[in-house]
Amino acid sequence: MHKSTEPVLSGVVGFFDDADSLIDATVKVRDSSFKYFDCFTPFAVHGLEAAQGLKRSKVPYVTGFCAFSGTGLAFWLQYYACKTSWPHIVGGKPFNSLPAFVPIMFEGSILLGGIATFFAMIYFNRLPNLTKRAFDPAITNNRFAILIENPITNKYVDEHDEDEVRANAFSSEAAESFLKTVGAKEVRKVYEEGWF
Repeated sequence: MHKSTEPVLSGVVGFFDDADSLIDATVKVRDSSFKYFDCFTPFAVHGLEAAQGLKRSKVPYVTGFCAFSGTGLAFWLQYYACKTSWPHIVGGKPFNSLPAFVPIMFEGSILLGGIATFFAMIYFNRLPNLTKRAFDPAITNNRFAILIENPITNKYVDEHDEDEVRANAFSSEAAESFLKTVGAKEVRKVYEEGWF
């Protein structure tokens, strides 16, 4: 069977001059009918998450839970070793000596919190990203951009949104004209390119 060589439209990207114009345009895109979009900046832009309407990250909750679990696990391990498993009086301290346990409890919280943060970042950021390449190398250098994605090619579209996506067909022309009206200096189509 012959594989089609026609490129698949992934979305439409609009480039902006500075962070302020990007934030203003992001608010307008968020309030429009385009649900799947993302912003790209060469550095962190304060307030961009709020402009995009993103929810608070779940990573701090995972980190906190695992850090407190590490504290409790380290306490229990030391208590079990000193009081139950191998009780010896060392330096005249009681078997349950909380001040002596504090350094290991601290290290246990840092260890489990750090490992959990690493894996939570990978999971919640959907890494590694093997499906998309950067569509403009200058984005990591000096350009600001908004990408309005074609929901049909977006593999992260929610299952309950699939009917809505089919009903509201993506129009690249509408996305291009919308990005121009919100202040994009350059607008172009982006086609799907995998890494392999």
